[in-house]
Amino acid sequence: MTTAPPARTAPGTARIALVGDRSPHVKSHTRIPLLLDALASRDGLVLDAYWIPTGDAEAEAAAGTLARFDAVWVLPGSPYASEAGALAAIRVAREEGIPFLGTCGGFQHALLEYARAVCGLTEAAHAENDPGAADPLIAPLACSLVGHEGLVRTEPGSLAEAALGAERSMERYHCSYGPAPRHLPTLTAHGLRLSGHDEDGRARIAELPGHPFFLATLFQPELHGDGTRPHPIVRALAAAAVAHAHATDTAAASASTSAGAE
Repeated sequence: MTTAPPARTAPGTARIALVGDRSPHVKSHTRIPLLLDALASRDGLVLDAYWIPTGDAEAEAAAGTLARFDAVWVLPGSPYASEAGALAAIRVAREEGIPFLGTCGGFQHALLEYARAVCGLTEAAHAENDPGAADPLIAPLACSLVGHEGLVRTEPGSLAEAALGAERSMERYHCSYGPAPRHLPTLTAHGLRLSGHDEDGRARIAELPGHPFFLATLFQPELHGDGTRPHPIVRALAAAAVAHAHATDTAAASASTSAGAE
């Protein structure tokens, strides 16, 4: 289990929890060091990253450790060792206003967490984790998207559009599961926004209005290019994390000053 995040290494440095079962065989995981270096050198966005296996994430959430991070990124690599751990990390980010990104499996589990915790669909299931589920929220795709590249269109005025800096983009996938369309109206009726779709109108991006930064994509922005130029969504998460760190430190300094004046 990870201990509480240490003090910041430097002003403006943000601490990010990378939730996933790290493996050299998952390409998106091997991209992370490249992306962190590029964010720091190209964009001046310095992140201290801490990997948290899904098997530890539930305990980390209960201990309050995850709430001390400046961002949470639930990475691909499902089926996760612990579905409960992945869901707990998402819940903390959602409830505590911590910048969040979920990609591929992270997208799928963000929808699953929202369905169970917000929409009251307590029996909502992920077919990869529960193959016997009669009516899964996350189901096998009619056509696998492993190795697929496709156009994604964002909704005007959405966080997705602002993060991408464009109305549409070509994105890379590596997944075989996605949301069952029949369940999506329930999620949107409870406040989730499906802000990006493919050319056939299928949901590919979800976000949570009113949250500082809560974005989930079925595609994998970490696979963009060769890793030396971070995808705009990854850059947007990093910027949100740095902003969160600054706000947290400013509030702590103000509280300390007020306490000293008493």
